[in-house]
Amino acid sequence: MVNKIIQHIFVVLLMMESLSLHKRVGGLSRAEIVNMTCTNVVEYNKTSLVSSFIAVMQKLSEQMRESGFGIAVSGSGFDTTHGLAQCYGDLSLVDCTLCYAAGRSILPQCFPFNGARVFLDGCFMRSGNYSYYDEYLGPNDMVVCGNASRKGLSFQTSVKEAVSHAVATALKNKGYGKAQVPVSGTNETVNVLVDCWRTLNRSSCKACFENASAEMLRCLPWSEGRALYTGCFMRYSNIDFLNKELANGISEGTIITIAISSVSSLVVLAVGVAIGVYIRKRRYIQKKRGSNDAEKWVKVLRDSNLNFKYSTLEKATGSFDETNKLGQGGFGTVYKGALSDGREIAVKRLFINNRHRAADFYNEVNIISSVEHKNLVRLLGCSCCGPESLLVYEFLPNKSLDHFIFDHSRGKELNWEKRFKIIMGTVEGLVHLHGNPTNKIIHRDIKASNILLDLKFRAKIADFGLARTFEEDQSHISTAIAGTLGYMAPEYLANGQLTEKADIYSFGVLLLEIVTGTQNNKAQYTDYSYSVVAIAWKHFQLGTMEEIYDPNLMLSDDNRSNKSVKNEVSRVGHVGLLCTQESRSLRPSMRKVLEMLKRKDEDLPAPTPPPFMDENTMEFNDRSENKWHPINAAGTDSIATITHSSFYPR
Repeated sequence: MVNKIIQHIFVVLLMMESLSLHKRVGGLSRAEIVNMTCTNVVEYNKTSLVSSFIAVMQKLSEQMRESGFGIAVSGSGFDTTHGLAQCYGDLSLVDCTLCYAAGRSILPQCFPFNGARVFLDGCFMRSGNYSYYDEYLGPNDMVVCGNASRKGLSFQTSVKEAVSHAVATALKNKGYGKAQVPVSGTNETVNVLVDCWRTLNRSSCKACFENASAEMLRCLPWSEGRALYTGCFMRYSNIDFLNKELANGISEGTIITIAISSVSSLVVLAVGVAIGVYIRKRRYIQKKRGSNDAEKWVKVLRDSNLNFKYSTLEKATGSFDETNKLGQGGFGTVYKGALSDGREIAVKRLFINNRHRAADFYNEVNIISSVEHKNLVRLLGCSCCGPESLLVYEFLPNKSLDHFIFDHSRGKELNWEKRFKIIMGTVEGLVHLHGNPTNKIIHRDIKASNILLDLKFRAKIADFGLARTFEEDQSHISTAIAGTLGYMAPEYLANGQLTEKADIYSFGVLLLEIVTGTQNNKAQYTDYSYSVVAIAWKHFQLGTMEEIYDPNLMLSDDNRSNKSVKNEVSRVGHVGLLCTQESRSLRPSMRKVLEMLKRKDEDLPAPTPPPFMDENTMEFNDRSENKWHPINAAGTDSIATITHSSFYPR
């Protein structure tokens, strides 16, 4: 009920803000979206997320109208929302208000994910559940290149000169700088704008500019380039997009825009009141029932043989000392520990608090303790009676698969024999989960960091925080989207309908990562970055798959043994493409995958194209979170809109 209300509200706001932008005519509106990125962790308390998000947006609105910059915080604990918004230095306050209104209507598209950032041509906005204000680099930093036309050396020289001048100006001018440099021998001018978020100090701003400009200049010889970094924005273009002056005049269209934006703000306020009333009613009705449920789950866990005292685990990990930290995921931090009897353990310290999330905590305990298999990480116990929720797992000394295959040096430790053994172990673990006679278990987050390795490099699937079960006779279950972007199946992203084929898609991505040694969405094809799936598909079509195999595998045709290994690698890559086909009905079951990998002499069917690809042009239909790529191949100067929904199939 709440989700539907929220979705309708966001649609209304989006329509109103879109109307306000359409009323503004002439030239570049500077409210064009360049890129949007959503986090991959779903917020559990959706009503709290909405109320804190609305409060933050209201606070930012006031600051943006006054100064073109704002930061705001609302909520407490795990339900806190942090917001940041800033217009670029050449925007008037009127245009800044319009750009902010557009961004505010776009951010809710990430719901129910609990963090987002959006770059528009005139402003930047970000929301999240932690304080990120001093960050200037991050994993989602990227460059967007325009391919309307290629330019000669004179243009490229002028771009470099203009960028250097704009950066020098910005470092003396609170992070904002612009430059216009004529192109020798032509009637063209290079236009550059750079801007740093006002939360950063000069040294962080300088570091962001240095990294961003180095990547953005790789767009040359294209006529357009934008750097979208955690702490700064850069753009060069042969189009004069810069505002000439900070005008105070307001056109009729602008008055209409501001009026509609104001109305939308009132709607947001009304929505907040409505949600508040709804929440109070729900709390009144469910208070006792919710309390009883939480107490029931805590009692079940406390009385079970899985229960550990909190003090025991605290002592085992040295009070969760940083030196014992093994890693961190979307739902918690994992520490190495040692019990008094000498047993080594891994303790997962959950971000959630068991008093509010007892049922969710029990879900993970229940799922992992209900299945036993040599290729599933073993749950030793849990603690639910201390100040936070803890899960206790067997300790696996070789950490996770991503520590090896994505590191050129450590990757040498995993020859093909070891990698194939890891693949088969993962397959067998998934066959066991999907083939459970009572309930199928869908993991929902299969990726290299969730494949742990024991002392003999045997694979064990870990992290069941997102796992779901459903009856054998159910075709699917509908659930909130959760997982890691780049590994989630397109049909699951599109409509939230979950089947075992979602795990199979993720596993297919993992297979391609293992044979190439390259992480998905961080792969290079010629001069551009694409997903590993897209690159593997291109090479499969060209018959050149061997060109993308991990060099650490050292494959050659020197002898019969190496030829056999090479054929096996090729077969695994082929199976990976079968698992990542756009149509889920064409993807093989995990049991069929097991047969394909065991019966090496049987012919494999030809894979159909993966999602996001046009088989005729071999170009993306929708842009995923590539680090940098051309805007489009049609020769226009439009910008691709990138959100978590851009993974949807056509």
